[in-house]
Amino acid sequence: MGGAGVLLLLLAGAGVGVAWRPPKGKCPLSCSCSKDSALCEGSPDLPESFSPTLLSLSLVRTGVTQLKAGSFLRVPTLHLLLFTSNSFSVIEDDAFAGLSHLQYLFIEDNEIGSISKNALRGLRSLTHLSLANNNLETLPRFLFRGLETLTHVDLRGNPFQCDCRVLWLLQWMPAVNASVGTGACAGPTALAHRQLRHLDPKTFKCRAIELSWFQMVGESALGVESFSYQGEPHVVLAQPFAGRCLILTWDYSLQRFRPEEELSAPSVVSCKPLVLGPRLFMLAARLWGGSQLWARPSPGLRLAPTQALAPRRLLRPNDAELLWLDGRPCFVVADASKAGSTTLLCQDGPGFYPRQSLHAWHRDTDAEALELDGRPHLLLASASQRPVLFHWLGGRFERRTDIPEAEDVYATRHFQAGGDVFLCLTRYIGDSMVMRWDGSMFRPLQQLPSRGAHVFQPLLIARDQLAILGSDFAFSQVFRLEPDKGLLEPLQELGPPALVAPRAFAPITLAGRRFLFAACFKGPTQIYQHHELDLSA
Repeated sequence: MGGAGVLLLLLAGAGVGVAWRPPKGKCPLSCSCSKDSALCEGSPDLPESFSPTLLSLSLVRTGVTQLKAGSFLRVPTLHLLLFTSNSFSVIEDDAFAGLSHLQYLFIEDNEIGSISKNALRGLRSLTHLSLANNNLETLPRFLFRGLETLTHVDLRGNPFQCDCRVLWLLQWMPAVNASVGTGACAGPTALAHRQLRHLDPKTFKCRAIELSWFQMVGESALGVESFSYQGEPHVVLAQPFAGRCLILTWDYSLQRFRPEEELSAPSVVSCKPLVLGPRLFMLAARLWGGSQLWARPSPGLRLAPTQALAPRRLLRPNDAELLWLDGRPCFVVADASKAGSTTLLCQDGPGFYPRQSLHAWHRDTDAEALELDGRPHLLLASASQRPVLFHWLGGRFERRTDIPEAEDVYATRHFQAGGDVFLCLTRYIGDSMVMRWDGSMFRPLQQLPSRGAHVFQPLLIARDQLAILGSDFAFSQVFRLEPDKGLLEPLQELGPPALVAPRAFAPITLAGRRFLFAACFKGPTQIYQHHELDLSA
Protein backbone atom coordinates (compact mmCIF):
# COMPACT_ATOMS: atom_id res chain seq x y z
CA MET A 1 0.00 0.00 0.00
CA GLY A 2 1.37 3.46 -0.96
CA GLY A 3 2.01 6.29 1.46
CA ALA A 4 -1.27 7.97 0.57
CA GLY A 5 -3.25 4.80 1.35
CA VAL A 6 -1.62 4.39 4.75
CA LEU A 7 -2.39 7.99 5.57
CA LEU A 8 -6.06 7.55 4.64
CA LEU A 9 -6.33 4.53 6.95
CA LEU A 10 -4.85 6.54 9.80
CA LEU A 11 -7.33 9.31 9.24
CA ALA A 12 -10.20 6.78 9.16
CA GLY A 13 -9.02 5.32 12.45
CA ALA A 14 -9.22 8.73 13.99
CA GLY A 15 -12.94 8.98 13.29
CA VAL A 16 -12.93 10.10 9.67
CA GLY A 17 -14.91 7.04 8.56
CA VAL A 18 -17.89 7.54 10.90
CA ALA A 19 -21.21 6.74 9.19
CA TRP A 20 -22.43 10.27 8.93
CA ARG A 21 -23.70 12.17 5.91
CA PRO A 22 -23.64 15.96 5.80
CA PRO A 23 -26.80 17.90 5.07
CA LYS A 24 -28.41 17.45 1.68
CA GLY A 25 -26.49 19.11 -1.15
CA LYS A 26 -23.14 19.00 0.66
CA CYS A 27 -21.97 15.64 -0.75
CA PRO A 28 -22.11 15.05 -4.52
CA LEU A 29 -23.82 11.91 -5.76
CA SER A 30 -20.55 10.50 -7.11
CA CYS A 31 -18.84 10.78 -3.73
CA SER A 32 -18.87 8.98 -0.40
CA CYS A 33 -18.73 11.37 2.50
CA SER A 34 -18.20 11.17 6.23
CA LYS A 35 -17.94 13.87 8.83
CA ASP A 36 -14.82 15.55 7.40
CA SER A 37 -13.69 13.48 4.42
CA ALA A 38 -14.89 12.64 0.93
CA LEU A 39 -13.98 9.97 -1.60
CA CYS A 40 -15.10 10.71 -5.17
CA GLU A 41 -14.74 8.05 -7.85
CA GLY A 42 -15.75 8.18 -11.51
CA SER A 43 -17.33 11.64 -11.41
CA PRO A 44 -17.36 13.38 -14.82
CA ASP A 45 -16.27 16.72 -13.39
CA LEU A 46 -14.70 18.26 -10.31
CA PRO A 47 -17.37 18.33 -7.58
CA GLU A 48 -18.28 21.72 -6.19
CA SER A 49 -20.80 21.02 -3.38
CA PHE A 50 -18.62 20.01 -0.43
CA SER A 51 -18.79 20.89 3.23
CA PRO A 52 -16.61 23.96 3.86
CA THR A 53 -15.08 22.15 6.87
CA LEU A 54 -13.83 19.17 4.86
CA LEU A 55 -10.38 17.95 5.96
CA SER A 56 -9.55 15.32 3.35
CA LEU A 57 -10.59 14.78 -0.26
CA SER A 58 -9.72 11.89 -2.55
CA LEU A 59 -10.45 12.03 -6.29
CA VAL A 60 -10.08 8.67 -8.06
CA ARG A 61 -10.65 7.95 -11.77
CA THR A 62 -12.60 11.17 -12.36
CA GLY A 63 -13.27 12.74 -15.73
CA VAL A 64 -11.52 15.97 -14.80
CA THR A 65 -9.32 17.09 -17.74
CA GLN A 66 -7.43 19.93 -16.04
CA LEU A 67 -7.02 21.63 -12.70
CA LYS A 68 -7.78 25.31 -13.16
CA ALA A 69 -6.88 28.21 -10.92
CA GLY A 70 -8.91 28.30 -7.71
CA SER A 71 -10.35 24.80 -8.10
CA PHE A 72 -10.54 24.30 -4.32
CA LEU A 73 -11.52 27.70 -2.99
CA ARG A 74 -14.76 26.20 -1.58
CA VAL A 75 -12.85 23.83 0.73
CA PRO A 76 -10.20 26.00 2.43
CA THR A 77 -9.87 23.67 5.44
CA LEU A 78 -8.40 20.71 3.55
CA HIS A 79 -5.41 19.03 5.20
CA LEU A 80 -5.12 16.18 2.69
CA LEU A 81 -5.81 16.09 -1.07
CA LEU A 82 -5.30 12.99 -3.19
CA PHE A 83 -5.59 12.43 -6.95
CA THR A 84 -5.20 8.89 -8.28
CA SER A 85 -5.71 7.46 -11.80
CA ASN A 86 -7.31 10.58 -13.24
CA SER A 87 -7.23 11.73 -16.84
CA PHE A 88 -6.24 15.38 -16.43
CA SER A 89 -2.95 16.33 -18.09
CA VAL A 90 -2.45 19.97 -17.02
CA ILE A 91 -2.23 21.71 -13.66
CA GLU A 92 -2.59 25.48 -14.04
CA ASP A 93 -1.16 28.32 -11.97
CA ASP A 94 -2.81 28.73 -8.55
CA ALA A 95 -4.74 25.47 -8.92
CA PHE A 96 -4.55 25.02 -5.14
CA ALA A 97 -5.13 28.64 -4.16
CA GLY A 98 -6.74 29.07 -0.77
CA LEU A 99 -5.46 25.79 0.67
CA SER A 100 -3.19 27.38 3.24
CA HIS A 101 -3.75 24.48 5.70
CA LEU A 102 -3.00 21.68 3.25
CA GLN A 103 -0.26 19.39 4.56
CA TYR A 104 -0.51 16.33 2.27
CA LEU A 105 -0.82 16.54 -1.50
CA PHE A 106 -0.70 13.28 -3.49
CA ILE A 107 -0.97 13.50 -7.28
CA GLU A 108 -0.14 9.95 -8.35
CA ASP A 109 -0.72 7.61 -11.30
CA ASN A 110 -2.30 10.28 -13.48
CA GLU A 111 -1.57 11.40 -17.04
CA ILE A 112 -0.07 14.75 -16.12
CA GLY A 113 2.30 16.03 -18.79
CA SER A 114 2.88 19.56 -17.50
CA ILE A 115 2.61 21.62 -14.36
CA SER A 116 2.59 25.41 -14.42
CA LYS A 117 5.41 27.00 -12.46
CA ASN A 118 3.03 28.65 -9.96
CA ALA A 119 0.71 25.66 -9.59
CA LEU A 120 1.73 25.07 -5.96
CA ARG A 121 1.78 28.72 -4.96
CA GLY A 122 0.32 29.45 -1.53
CA LEU A 123 0.71 25.96 -0.01
CA ARG A 124 2.62 27.29 2.97
CA SER A 125 1.77 24.36 5.27
CA LEU A 126 2.60 21.55 2.83
CA THR A 127 4.89 18.87 4.29
CA HIS A 128 4.30 15.85 1.99
CA LEU A 129 4.15 16.12 -1.80
CA SER A 130 3.96 13.25 -4.24
CA LEU A 131 4.00 13.61 -8.03
CA ALA A 132 4.88 9.96 -8.54
CA ASN A 133 4.02 7.87 -11.59
CA ASN A 134 2.81 10.56 -13.95
CA ASN A 135 3.99 11.54 -17.45
CA LEU A 136 6.27 14.37 -16.34
CA GLU A 137 9.36 14.77 -18.49
CA THR A 138 10.45 17.89 -16.63
CA LEU A 139 9.37 20.27 -13.89
CA PRO A 140 9.29 24.07 -14.20
CA ARG A 141 11.94 26.01 -12.35
CA PHE A 142 10.74 27.54 -9.06
CA LEU A 143 7.86 25.02 -8.81
CA PHE A 144 8.76 24.51 -5.13
CA ARG A 145 9.41 28.17 -4.35
CA GLY A 146 7.74 29.21 -1.10
CA LEU A 147 7.20 25.62 0.09
CA GLU A 148 9.41 26.06 3.13
CA THR A 149 7.72 23.34 5.24
CA LEU A 150 8.33 20.41 2.86
CA THR A 151 9.82 17.31 4.47
CA HIS A 152 9.01 14.61 1.89
CA VAL A 153 8.90 14.82 -1.93
CA ASP A 154 8.26 11.84 -4.20
CA LEU A 155 9.00 12.26 -7.92
CA ARG A 156 9.56 8.60 -8.80
CA GLY A 157 8.06 6.88 -11.79
CA ASN A 158 8.19 9.85 -14.19
CA PRO A 159 9.94 9.71 -17.60
CA PHE A 160 12.27 12.62 -16.83
CA GLN A 161 14.40 13.92 -19.69
CA CYS A 162 17.69 14.63 -17.95
CA ASP A 163 18.74 17.63 -20.01
CA CYS A 164 19.19 21.26 -19.03
CA ARG A 165 15.56 21.47 -17.93
CA VAL A 166 16.28 19.36 -14.82
CA LEU A 167 19.46 21.22 -13.85
CA TRP A 168 17.62 23.41 -11.38
CA LEU A 169 16.15 20.30 -9.75
CA LEU A 170 19.60 18.75 -9.32
CA GLN A 171 20.80 21.98 -7.69
CA TRP A 172 17.71 22.22 -5.48
CA MET A 173 17.79 18.69 -4.03
CA PRO A 174 20.94 19.01 -1.89
CA ALA A 175 19.91 22.47 -0.73
CA VAL A 176 16.41 21.58 0.57
CA ASN A 177 15.72 20.20 4.03
CA ALA A 178 13.56 17.34 2.75
CA SER A 179 13.93 13.76 1.60
CA VAL A 180 13.46 13.55 -2.17
CA GLY A 181 12.74 10.43 -4.19
CA THR A 182 13.60 11.14 -7.80
CA GLY A 183 13.71 7.93 -9.81
CA ALA A 184 15.65 7.42 -13.05
CA CYS A 185 16.16 9.28 -16.31
CA ALA A 186 14.20 8.20 -19.38
CA GLY A 187 16.49 10.14 -21.69
CA PRO A 188 18.58 11.30 -23.40
CA THR A 189 20.05 7.98 -24.48
CA ALA A 190 23.41 8.61 -22.82
CA LEU A 191 21.73 9.04 -19.42
CA ALA A 192 18.84 6.58 -19.73
CA HIS A 193 18.20 4.60 -16.51
CA ARG A 194 20.65 6.75 -14.53
CA GLN A 195 19.30 7.83 -11.14
CA LEU A 196 18.76 11.58 -10.97
CA ARG A 197 20.41 11.74 -7.58
CA HIS A 198 23.63 10.39 -9.12
CA LEU A 199 23.90 13.13 -11.77
CA ASP A 200 26.50 15.87 -11.32
CA PRO A 201 25.11 19.35 -12.08
CA LYS A 202 28.61 20.51 -13.04
CA THR A 203 28.57 18.26 -16.12
CA PHE A 204 25.55 20.03 -17.62
CA LYS A 205 26.28 22.65 -20.31
CA CYS A 206 23.25 24.86 -20.00
CA ARG A 207 24.54 28.28 -20.93
CA ALA A 208 24.34 29.38 -24.55
CA ILE A 209 25.20 32.60 -26.32
CA GLU A 210 23.86 34.31 -29.40
CA LEU A 211 25.01 37.22 -31.55
CA SER A 212 21.98 39.05 -32.95
CA TRP A 213 21.98 41.99 -35.37
CA PHE A 214 21.72 45.41 -33.71
CA GLN A 215 22.78 48.28 -35.99
CA MET A 216 24.42 49.16 -39.30
CA VAL A 217 27.03 51.82 -40.17
CA GLY A 218 26.53 52.69 -43.81
CA GLU A 219 30.04 52.93 -45.26
CA SER A 220 32.41 50.04 -45.88
CA ALA A 221 35.53 49.59 -43.75
CA LEU A 222 38.80 47.63 -43.73
CA GLY A 223 39.53 47.80 -40.01
CA VAL A 224 37.83 48.36 -36.66
CA GLU A 225 39.33 48.98 -33.21
CA SER A 226 37.73 49.59 -29.81
CA PHE A 227 39.31 51.77 -27.11
CA SER A 228 38.43 53.66 -23.96
CA TYR A 229 39.10 57.38 -23.60
CA GLN A 230 38.26 59.38 -20.47
CA GLY A 231 36.24 56.45 -19.16
CA GLU A 232 34.03 56.22 -22.24
CA PRO A 233 34.19 53.35 -24.76
CA HIS A 234 34.81 54.28 -28.39
CA VAL A 235 35.19 52.54 -31.74
CA VAL A 236 37.21 53.69 -34.75
CA LEU A 237 36.59 52.46 -38.30
CA ALA A 238 39.12 52.62 -41.15
CA GLN A 239 36.99 53.61 -44.15
CA PRO A 240 39.14 53.81 -47.30
CA PHE A 241 36.37 54.68 -49.77
CA ALA A 242 35.04 57.45 -47.52
CA GLY A 243 38.68 58.51 -46.94
CA ARG A 244 38.55 58.76 -43.18
CA CYS A 245 39.02 57.28 -39.74
CA LEU A 246 35.54 57.47 -38.22
CA ILE A 247 35.30 57.53 -34.41
CA LEU A 248 32.00 56.34 -32.93
CA THR A 249 30.65 56.69 -29.41
CA TRP A 250 27.53 55.51 -27.59
CA ASP A 251 24.47 57.75 -27.56
CA TYR A 252 22.81 57.09 -24.20
CA SER A 253 19.62 58.86 -25.25
CA LEU A 254 19.08 57.03 -28.53
CA GLN A 255 20.71 53.80 -27.28
CA ARG A 256 22.72 53.54 -30.48
CA PHE A 257 26.24 54.23 -31.74
CA ARG A 258 26.77 57.60 -33.39
CA PRO A 259 29.71 59.42 -35.06
CA GLU A 260 31.77 61.60 -32.75
CA GLU A 261 34.72 62.69 -34.93
CA GLU A 262 36.30 61.86 -38.26
CA LEU A 263 39.88 62.20 -39.47
CA SER A 264 40.64 62.81 -43.14
CA ALA A 265 42.64 59.79 -44.33
CA PRO A 266 42.25 58.91 -48.03
CA SER A 267 43.05 55.25 -48.88
CA VAL A 268 43.37 54.38 -45.18
CA VAL A 269 43.81 50.69 -44.32
CA SER A 270 44.23 50.87 -40.54
CA CYS A 271 43.37 53.35 -37.77
CA LYS A 272 45.22 52.37 -34.61
CA PRO A 273 44.39 54.26 -31.35
CA LEU A 274 46.74 54.82 -28.41
CA VAL A 275 45.61 56.42 -25.14
CA LEU A 276 48.25 57.88 -22.81
CA GLY A 277 46.42 59.51 -19.90
CA PRO A 278 44.58 62.59 -21.23
CA ARG A 279 46.30 62.29 -24.64
CA LEU A 280 44.86 60.37 -27.56
CA PHE A 281 46.95 59.36 -30.58
CA MET A 282 45.67 57.82 -33.81
CA LEU A 283 47.93 56.20 -36.39
CA ALA A 284 46.39 56.31 -39.87
CA ALA A 285 48.17 53.86 -42.17
CA ARG A 286 47.45 54.81 -45.81
CA LEU A 287 48.14 53.13 -49.13
CA TRP A 288 48.87 56.43 -50.87
CA GLY A 289 49.82 59.85 -49.62
CA GLY A 290 51.85 58.67 -46.63
CA SER A 291 50.86 57.42 -43.20
CA GLN A 292 50.16 59.98 -40.48
CA LEU A 293 49.99 60.34 -36.72
CA TRP A 294 47.10 62.37 -35.29
CA ALA A 295 47.03 63.64 -31.70
CA ARG A 296 44.62 65.12 -29.16
CA PRO A 297 46.69 66.64 -26.34
CA SER A 298 43.78 66.93 -23.90
CA PRO A 299 40.03 66.28 -23.65
CA GLY A 300 37.84 68.87 -25.33
CA LEU A 301 40.21 69.35 -28.26
CA ARG A 302 39.91 67.76 -31.67
CA LEU A 303 42.43 65.38 -33.15
CA ALA A 304 44.92 67.03 -35.49
CA PRO A 305 47.70 65.64 -37.74
CA THR A 306 51.09 66.02 -36.08
CA GLN A 307 53.57 63.83 -37.97
CA ALA A 308 54.26 62.01 -41.24
CA LEU A 309 55.45 58.49 -40.42
CA ALA A 310 58.52 56.97 -42.14
CA PRO A 311 57.59 58.16 -45.65
CA ARG A 312 60.56 56.37 -47.29
CA ARG A 313 59.87 53.02 -45.63
CA LEU A 314 56.09 52.73 -45.51
CA LEU A 315 55.14 52.65 -49.19
CA ARG A 316 52.18 50.27 -49.10
CA PRO A 317 51.09 49.53 -45.51
CA ASN A 318 48.67 46.68 -45.01
CA ASP A 319 48.33 46.41 -41.23
CA ALA A 320 49.34 48.21 -38.05
CA GLU A 321 49.64 46.97 -34.48
CA LEU A 322 50.37 48.54 -31.09
CA LEU A 323 52.89 47.04 -28.65
CA TRP A 324 54.95 48.07 -25.64
CA LEU A 325 58.72 47.55 -25.61
CA ASP A 326 60.95 48.39 -22.65
CA GLY A 327 58.16 50.49 -21.16
CA ARG A 328 57.58 52.56 -24.30
CA PRO A 329 54.62 52.45 -26.72
CA CYS A 330 55.49 51.42 -30.27
CA PHE A 331 53.67 50.78 -33.53
CA VAL A 332 54.65 48.15 -36.05
CA VAL A 333 53.38 48.69 -39.59
CA ALA A 334 53.44 45.77 -42.04
CA ASP A 335 54.36 46.93 -45.54
CA ALA A 336 53.27 44.90 -48.58
CA SER A 337 55.44 46.56 -51.23
CA LYS A 338 58.72 45.20 -52.60
CA ALA A 339 60.49 48.52 -52.19
CA GLY A 340 59.23 49.29 -48.67
CA SER A 341 59.80 47.46 -45.41
CA THR A 342 57.84 46.57 -42.33
CA THR A 343 58.83 49.17 -39.74
CA LEU A 344 58.87 49.44 -35.96
CA LEU A 345 58.15 53.01 -34.75
CA CYS A 346 58.61 53.86 -31.07
CA GLN A 347 57.80 56.98 -29.09
CA ASP A 348 60.70 59.41 -28.77
CA GLY A 349 59.76 62.76 -27.35
CA PRO A 350 56.60 64.17 -28.96
CA GLY A 351 56.51 61.75 -31.91
CA PHE A 352 57.06 58.19 -33.13
CA TYR A 353 60.19 57.44 -35.12
CA PRO A 354 61.64 54.37 -36.87
CA ARG A 355 63.42 52.06 -34.46
CA GLN A 356 63.98 49.10 -36.77
CA SER A 357 63.21 47.86 -40.27
CA LEU A 358 62.11 44.25 -40.49
CA HIS A 359 61.57 41.72 -43.22
CA ALA A 360 62.48 43.82 -46.23
CA TRP A 361 61.40 42.58 -49.68
CA HIS A 362 58.96 40.03 -48.35
CA ARG A 363 55.70 41.94 -48.96
CA ASP A 364 54.27 41.50 -45.46
CA THR A 365 50.50 41.38 -45.20
CA ASP A 366 50.01 41.23 -41.43
CA ALA A 367 51.73 41.86 -38.09
CA GLU A 368 50.76 40.35 -34.74
CA ALA A 369 52.30 41.32 -31.39
CA LEU A 370 52.25 38.68 -28.65
CA GLU A 371 54.08 37.56 -25.53
CA LEU A 372 55.75 34.16 -25.26
CA ASP A 373 57.84 32.92 -22.35
CA GLY A 374 57.49 36.31 -20.68
CA ARG A 375 59.10 38.21 -23.60
CA PRO A 376 57.67 40.35 -26.43
CA HIS A 377 57.38 38.59 -29.78
CA LEU A 378 56.30 39.68 -33.22
CA LEU A 379 54.77 37.48 -35.90
CA LEU A 380 54.84 38.64 -39.54
CA ALA A 381 52.75 37.01 -42.27
CA SER A 382 53.96 37.43 -45.83
CA ALA A 383 52.85 36.80 -49.38
CA SER A 384 56.23 35.23 -50.17
CA GLN A 385 56.99 32.80 -47.31
CA ARG A 386 55.70 31.16 -44.15
CA PRO A 387 54.98 33.39 -41.12
CA VAL A 388 58.14 34.34 -39.25
CA LEU A 389 58.36 34.72 -35.47
CA PHE A 390 60.71 37.38 -33.99
CA HIS A 391 61.60 37.89 -30.34
CA TRP A 392 62.75 41.06 -28.55
CA LEU A 393 66.42 40.67 -27.70
CA GLY A 394 69.00 43.33 -26.91
CA GLY A 395 66.76 46.24 -27.85
CA ARG A 396 65.68 44.88 -31.25
CA PHE A 397 63.67 42.10 -32.84
CA GLU A 398 65.63 39.04 -33.90
CA ARG A 399 64.33 36.15 -35.95
CA ARG A 400 63.50 33.14 -33.76
CA THR A 401 61.71 30.62 -36.01
CA ASP A 402 59.09 30.28 -38.68
CA ILE A 403 55.70 28.54 -38.50
CA PRO A 404 55.85 25.04 -39.99
CA GLU A 405 53.16 23.76 -42.35
CA ALA A 406 51.78 27.27 -42.79
CA GLU A 407 52.22 28.32 -46.40
CA ASP A 408 49.91 30.89 -48.01
CA VAL A 409 48.91 32.45 -44.70
CA TYR A 410 47.42 35.93 -45.10
CA ALA A 411 47.10 36.95 -41.43
CA THR A 412 47.64 35.67 -37.89
CA ARG A 413 45.92 36.42 -34.59
CA HIS A 414 46.58 34.92 -31.16
CA PHE A 415 44.66 34.30 -27.95
CA GLN A 416 45.31 32.79 -24.53
CA ALA A 417 43.19 30.19 -22.74
CA GLY A 418 43.91 27.87 -19.84
CA GLY A 419 47.54 29.00 -19.65
CA ASP A 420 48.18 28.14 -23.32
CA VAL A 421 48.83 30.44 -26.28
CA PHE A 422 46.89 29.67 -29.44
CA LEU A 423 47.29 31.04 -32.95
CA CYS A 424 44.62 31.53 -35.62
CA LEU A 425 46.09 31.54 -39.14
CA THR A 426 43.98 32.83 -42.03
CA ARG A 427 44.07 31.26 -45.47
CA TYR A 428 42.00 32.64 -48.32
CA ILE A 429 41.31 29.23 -49.87
CA GLY A 430 42.02 25.84 -48.32
CA ASP A 431 42.09 25.35 -44.56
CA SER A 432 42.60 28.06 -41.98
CA MET A 433 44.37 26.67 -38.93
CA VAL A 434 44.57 26.78 -35.16
CA MET A 435 47.97 26.16 -33.56
CA ARG A 436 49.22 25.93 -29.99
CA TRP A 437 52.57 27.02 -28.57
CA ASP A 438 54.51 24.09 -27.08
CA GLY A 439 57.38 26.12 -25.59
CA SER A 440 59.58 26.16 -28.68
CA MET A 441 57.23 26.51 -31.67
CA PHE A 442 53.60 26.53 -32.73
CA ARG A 443 52.16 23.08 -33.49
CA PRO A 444 49.05 22.39 -35.63
CA LEU A 445 45.94 21.69 -33.56
CA GLN A 446 42.90 22.13 -35.80
CA GLN A 447 41.92 22.90 -39.40
CA LEU A 448 38.80 24.76 -40.52
CA PRO A 449 37.73 25.06 -44.19
CA SER A 450 38.17 28.55 -45.63
CA ARG A 451 36.12 29.94 -48.49
CA GLY A 452 37.44 33.37 -49.35
CA ALA A 453 38.73 34.23 -45.87
CA HIS A 454 40.75 37.37 -45.12
CA VAL A 455 40.17 37.23 -41.37
CA PHE A 456 40.16 34.49 -38.73
CA GLN A 457 39.95 36.51 -35.55
CA PRO A 458 39.77 35.35 -31.91
CA LEU A 459 37.68 37.46 -29.53
CA LEU A 460 37.00 37.24 -25.80
CA ILE A 461 33.42 38.34 -25.07
CA ALA A 462 32.32 38.01 -21.45
CA ARG A 463 33.41 34.48 -20.46
CA ASP A 464 33.44 33.14 -23.99
CA GLN A 465 36.53 32.67 -26.12
CA LEU A 466 35.22 33.01 -29.66
CA ALA A 467 36.84 32.98 -33.08
CA ILE A 468 35.20 34.24 -36.27
CA LEU A 469 36.19 32.92 -39.67
CA GLY A 470 35.11 35.43 -42.29
CA SER A 471 34.10 34.53 -45.83
CA ASP A 472 33.73 36.46 -49.07
CA PHE A 473 31.50 33.76 -50.57
CA ALA A 474 29.32 32.41 -47.73
CA PHE A 475 28.15 33.23 -44.21
CA SER A 476 30.91 33.99 -41.73
CA GLN A 477 31.19 31.33 -39.03
CA VAL A 478 31.44 31.90 -35.28
CA PHE A 479 33.27 29.27 -33.22
CA ARG A 480 33.58 28.89 -29.45
CA LEU A 481 36.47 27.29 -27.60
CA GLU A 482 35.35 24.25 -25.61
CA PRO A 483 37.70 24.17 -22.57
CA ASP A 484 37.27 20.43 -22.02
CA LYS A 485 38.38 19.61 -25.56
CA GLY A 486 40.70 22.55 -26.20
CA LEU A 487 39.13 22.89 -29.67
CA LEU A 488 36.94 25.41 -31.47
CA GLU A 489 33.37 24.19 -31.95
CA PRO A 490 30.81 25.77 -34.34
CA LEU A 491 28.45 28.20 -32.60
CA GLN A 492 26.49 30.10 -35.26
CA GLU A 493 26.58 31.91 -38.59
CA LEU A 494 26.64 35.70 -38.61
CA GLY A 495 23.59 36.99 -40.41
CA PRO A 496 21.18 37.90 -41.76
CA PRO A 497 22.09 40.39 -42.95
CA ALA A 498 25.09 38.57 -44.40
CA LEU A 499 28.52 40.17 -44.05
CA VAL A 500 29.90 41.28 -47.41
CA ALA A 501 33.66 40.67 -47.51
CA PRO A 502 34.40 40.98 -43.75
CA ARG A 503 37.90 42.16 -42.88
CA ALA A 504 37.99 42.77 -39.11
CA PHE A 505 36.00 42.31 -35.90
CA ALA A 506 36.10 44.12 -32.56
CA PRO A 507 34.12 43.64 -29.31
CA ILE A 508 33.06 46.48 -27.06
CA THR A 509 31.28 46.53 -23.69
CA LEU A 510 29.26 49.47 -22.41
CA ALA A 511 26.30 50.15 -20.14
CA GLY A 512 26.17 46.47 -19.17
CA ARG A 513 25.77 45.40 -22.80
CA ARG A 514 28.22 43.68 -25.15
CA PHE A 515 28.52 44.35 -28.87
CA LEU A 516 30.52 43.05 -31.81
CA PHE A 517 31.56 45.25 -34.75
CA ALA A 518 32.14 43.61 -38.13
CA ALA A 519 34.02 45.79 -40.64
CA CYS A 520 33.20 44.84 -44.25
CA PHE A 521 35.15 45.85 -47.35
CA LYS A 522 32.29 45.57 -49.86
CA GLY A 523 29.34 46.40 -47.65
CA PRO A 524 28.30 48.33 -44.55
CA THR A 525 29.75 47.67 -41.13
CA GLN A 526 27.36 45.54 -39.08
CA ILE A 527 26.97 45.63 -35.31
CA TYR A 528 25.75 42.62 -33.34
CA GLN A 529 24.69 42.33 -29.71
CA HIS A 530 25.90 39.49 -27.51
CA HIS A 531 23.18 37.68 -25.53
CA GLU A 532 23.52 34.99 -22.89
CA LEU A 533 20.80 32.32 -22.89
CA ASP A 534 19.99 30.08 -19.91
CA LEU A 535 18.84 26.75 -21.35
CA SER A 536 17.79 25.53 -17.92
CA ALA A 537 15.13 28.21 -17.57
